[in-house]
Amino acid sequence: MVRHASLFCQLLEFFPRHEFHNLVRDIGTERRSKGFASWDHFVAMLFCQLAQAKSLREISNGLASCLGRLSHLGVCRAPNKSTPSYANGHRSWTLFESLFYRLSDRLQFDGHVQRRLKLPGKLYSLDATVISLCLSIFDWSHYRQAKGAVKLHLVLDHDGYLPCFANITLAHRHDVPSARHFSFPAGSVVVVDRGYWSVDLFGQWLRDRVYFVTRTKSTIQLRVVEDRPVSGNVLCDQFVEFANPDTRKRYPYVLRRVVYRSPESGEQYIYITNLLGTEAQVIADVYRERWQIELFFKSLKQNLKLRCRRGWAMSNLVALLRWNLFTYRDLWAWLENPFAVPPGGPPVEQLLLEF
Repeated sequence: MVRHASLFCQLLEFFPRHEFHNLVRDIGTERRSKGFASWDHFVAMLFCQLAQAKSLREISNGLASCLGRLSHLGVCRAPNKSTPSYANGHRSWTLFESLFYRLSDRLQFDGHVQRRLKLPGKLYSLDATVISLCLSIFDWSHYRQAKGAVKLHLVLDHDGYLPCFANITLAHRHDVPSARHFSFPAGSVVVVDRGYWSVDLFGQWLRDRVYFVTRTKSTIQLRVVEDRPVSGNVLCDQFVEFANPDTRKRYPYVLRRVVYRSPESGEQYIYITNLLGTEAQVIADVYRERWQIELFFKSLKQNLKLRCRRGWAMSNLVALLRWNLFTYRDLWAWLENPFAVPPGGPPVEQLLLEF
């Protein structure tokens, strides 16, 4: 007895059909579809990615070999290889873009970090990491001596800890010019490390009504405008401005300087922010949240975390999923233990023949 749909079918359940058809209606992708529905197109392209099909023929033959299992996916028949080719060339890509953002919104938490830290808006981390490449293959990516690399500039949304924007540049590109291309909603809070220290960038964010938190550099000279009361692990809380006249001309606004002592290590940290009305302890907690983007980079490079207790390497998971797309197992149970023998159906009852 089959108790579960195939793994592929369960993955498709993350994309509710009624939402999909509403998008199709709003965007109008069924016009001139020539019998190849938008849902069929989506299933074919998702199969291409999960099965790592290398050609249109592999998509067509791979789906055709699934026999009667396609009906469970909402697909009547496997397409000919020319059909997805025509759809890829003529159907609007905005359908799949909208579908991606719908799924991304569902994976987000509703202001969890914002409410916990009592911030005026959503919290984002902005950072960059270098990803090594093989120089003999990617000869344009020359970085250091015989090393090739690119730099991933990424914005992490702390409600769900998912990336919301990314930009890939050459590895020697500085962080600040790339940061100017990111746009944040008014009222949001951006936390960055000292690599993004730029008076002009801070001024741009302030004019856009975006708050920022960072650590100061030892070479930056500040003039105290007002001392504020402190308590607990907050050693200093001041309103300051830049002491250098030229720097103050580029950023003529008041900043806030918070000196915080870590209760775990005893180390002192100096933060600079334009959050003037937020508690000093919250400023320290905001910067501590920046560690999440470092963990995301580590997960991206080593071991992407999934909704299961087993520590999966993404490459291993994709390979196993590719070989088991049409296996009838519970998806989450399979993630926990893909090597377990699936439970069989109930034993066949032998009927007695009475004379």
